[in-house]
Amino acid sequence: MTRNTAIALSTLAALTIVSVLTGVASLSADNLWLLYLSRLPRTAATILAGAGLAVAGVIMQMLARNRFVEPSTAGTGESAALGLVAITILAPGLPIWILMGAATTSALVGTAIFLQIVRRLPRQDPLMVPLSGIVFGGIIGAFTTFIAYERDLLQYIGIWMGGEFSGVILGRYEYLWIGGAMAIIAYFYADRFTIAGMGDSASHSLGLNYRQVMRLGLALVSVISAITVVTVGMIPFVGLVVPNIVARIYGENLRRTLPVVAIFGACLVLFCDIVARLIRYPFEIPVGTVLGVLGAILFLYLLHTKARARA
Repeated sequence: MTRNTAIALSTLAALTIVSVLTGVASLSADNLWLLYLSRLPRTAATILAGAGLAVAGVIMQMLARNRFVEPSTAGTGESAALGLVAITILAPGLPIWILMGAATTSALVGTAIFLQIVRRLPRQDPLMVPLSGIVFGGIIGAFTTFIAYERDLLQYIGIWMGGEFSGVILGRYEYLWIGGAMAIIAYFYADRFTIAGMGDSASHSLGLNYRQVMRLGLALVSVISAITVVTVGMIPFVGLVVPNIVARIYGENLRRTLPVVAIFGACLVLFCDIVARLIRYPFEIPVGTVLGVLGAILFLYLLHTKARARA
């Protein structure tokens, strides 16, 4: 274990303790049930969502061959929300696993369309890819909002796209463990995603089935994004800034960096969730709002600074 990895794990452990101890109700002997019912599930959900979105972001960047994309800038989250709205209108009252299936399917389709758009963009201008993704996601989001407005479902859209953990209790977050399992699967295929990030021709020359890896990556990104949207809402910037920061410190070897990406993603979301609970204590604001501000600052920093050459 490297020194940086040990520091990251120590930071995650410290933030986990702070998260468990942070809240309006005191953890007296009479209120210890809060740990089991609310505090521990919320902390676990925060860690799983942050780690999963960070891993989904780095996979997305490999598939698009662009460092400035993630599920929230590629229309993946908006596509998942469109699937949720559609299934809610067509068959209300379905169990949550069916909602997740619909969201995953629509996220998969939306992400595949985005990657097809990326293939037609000029490679010499890397910012064209995230800008196109934002426009693409905006179109889907506007269409989803229009349908929700017509069917009086705007409140649901706000919940799915807001990104917050205040409603997480025992029994309402466990599907996020599926996202954690997807991140573990991604680790076993990390070498293949690294090769796929070199492009179609390089992948074939190295004996890799490029289309098969693309389909696997799309499935992993779609499942993680859909589960996150359905459970806690869409959380921005995690999959964008975390992989870029880790790449600057550790390099591009996905096999070596993917666990660190997951740890950094969990740390970032945990930190922002703690800030969201404390900044207007005893009230709290959505963690997506905090991440929107902090993530934008980090993104601008990454845009305006050059990565140092690694030895």
